[in-house]
Amino acid sequence: MADREHGADPVNDWGRHETEEERADRKWTELIQEVRVAQTGVQILFGFLLTVVFTPKYGQLEQTDKTIYIVTVVLGAATTGALIGPVSLHRLVSGRRIKPQAVEWASRMTFVGLVLLLATMTSSLVLILRVATHNGAVSWIVTGVVAWYLLCWFGVPLWTRHRHTTR
Repeated sequence: MADREHGADPVNDWGRHETEEERADRKWTELIQEVRVAQTGVQILFGFLLTVVFTPKYGQLEQTDKTIYIVTVVLGAATTGALIGPVSLHRLVSGRRIKPQAVEWASRMTFVGLVLLLATMTSSLVLILRVATHNGAVSWIVTGVVAWYLLCWFGVPLWTRHRHTTR
């Protein structure tokens, strides 16, 4: 801090001119923006899933499809919890001078939320395509879509991190 008071602005280990607290503030802001995008989609999907059981078509589903539906709803609930968790975490620890640790835990919850979202989307797609098509192509279509999700959500980001991270 003394260096900052005398006009110097040293570069930290992260290659930025920021203190640990400033870095935590920046990372928190970025994380919350990311979570907002995922939360909106999850809330819409979960709301839709909750209404399905009240439709006449639900009673006509095969037991396998009802089981897939229940698994999908539980996954949607878990996803919602994981992606709303960072907000609750922030509220409960705010002002305790532990923002770097809070950002780390919120980031972990968000990652778990994304993995659960992948499972929820996969389960939803299986259910919808089974009911809509009744054919053997469902598993191939779902596999293709899941591969696409994995590439977009994890493959490209990990490749970019590996390719462009300086040591």
